[in-house]
Amino acid sequence: YIEAIALTSTGEVSEGSGQNLFLVRDGELITPPIGGSNLNGLTRASVMQLAADAGIRVRVEPIPREALYVADELFFTGTATEVMPIRSLDKITIGNGVRGAVTAAIQSRYQAITQGREEDVHGWLSYAPPMRLRRR
Repeated sequence: YIEAIALTSTGEVSEGSGQNLFLVRDGELITPPIGGSNLNGLTRASVMQLAADAGIRVRVEPIPREALYVADELFFTGTATEVMPIRSLDKITIGNGVRGAVTAAIQSRYQAITQGREEDVHGWLSYAPPMRLRRR
């Protein structure tokens, strides 16, 4: 896939075209602060909670563009994206070029909860009963 990563007016990482961005370095998650044009995403907040549940430290701080190229892992989060690993950036391989262990753990747990395979202990899901359509 081809996605854009937006930068702030000072050249720091902002977000994807419709997603938040996370960087993994030394087993910790780093995500840019909310403010300005950065999306305050629900999936972002959910991923931060899942990381905390797993004992993974989350830092919210400005990320210089150069840090993306030397990250162990990168991933996007969003309602449509869910948790999406980033394998390369500007034709530079990120980490080993495959989904990393931290991304995999968060992605698996997120999907297990949203697909009903794991208990939703955070109250993120709402039951939507089936609708009966009436014919006219």
